[in-house]
Amino acid sequence: MAISAAQVKELREKTGAGILDAKKALEEANGDLNKAAEILREKGLAAAAKKADRIATEGAVQSYIHAGGRIGVLVEINCETDFVAKTDQFQEFARDIAMHIAASAPKYIRREEVPTDELEKEKEILKAQALNEGKPEKIVEKMVEGRISKYYEEICLMEQSFIKDPDKTIDQLLNEKVAAIGENISIRRFVRYELGEGLEKKQDNFVEEVMAQAKM
Repeated sequence: MAISAAQVKELREKTGAGILDAKKALEEANGDLNKAAEILREKGLAAAAKKADRIATEGAVQSYIHAGGRIGVLVEINCETDFVAKTDQFQEFARDIAMHIAASAPKYIRREEVPTDELEKEKEILKAQALNEGKPEKIVEKMVEGRISKYYEEICLMEQSFIKDPDKTIDQLLNEKVAAIGENISIRRFVRYELGEGLEKKQDNFVEEVMAQAKM
């Protein structure tokens, strides 16, 4: 079917894709906008996977300081070229990640970084909880596996839901940026400081405060 310029424009506004990519996706989807957007997403993720092994040594160290200096974050995010590192799109991504870390307090970037002893201790706790709930021992192991997945989502940055769009994980957000920018991007390391951390103090909802500060 013939694809109109208006359709291409609408798809580009929705996905950020180039003119030719948008037109090809619409042709493949027979003009269905949603299907075309999904095609672009799938192709983008595939392209992102191919770029994952490329060396990324440029980038930026981004900071985020919560109002009043109560929480501070430094995060190093790498890309392949200094040109991309200076673009608004990359810088915005880096700021979003720093703000997310401030709000969600991950301990690690990926599940592979979780120390074995910490993981085994958590499994023991979860197993004891399941048994105390009266669950049959034969299904306890499967329950622990499911709860460990939840544990990873709580402590690993890449598996957390993005605070500005909870329908996607940080890993999905990263892959979208790789597809859009066209370079490998890697969140290499971060450090998060919270005023009085480790001391007995009043508990606050920092997620709400960070979001409010960002006026979201």
